[in-house]
Amino acid sequence: MRIDKFLKVSHILKRPSVSKDACDGDRVFVFDKAVKPSYKLKVGDVVTVKFGSGELKFRVLQLKEHVKKEDCSLLYEIIGD
Repeated sequence: MRIDKFLKVSHILKRPSVSKDACDGDRVFVFDKAVKPSYKLKVGDVVTVKFGSGELKFRVLQLKEHVKKEDCSLLYEIIGD
């Protein structure tokens, strides 16, 4: 699954355009390497998303095309440094 789609499906970022812009703006990293929106995400990847006031680091647990809003948190696990 493309990383921009995962960010939208998992509700980490709310809109597809925001997900794409974050990737294009070098604010999304997989294993500390900046990635483009078309990066093929895999289970086990460690992703960092940088926001204006901080960052979110998480590990991908599942890849699903559609998920209910209340089940979004099952797709990833938030991790610390």
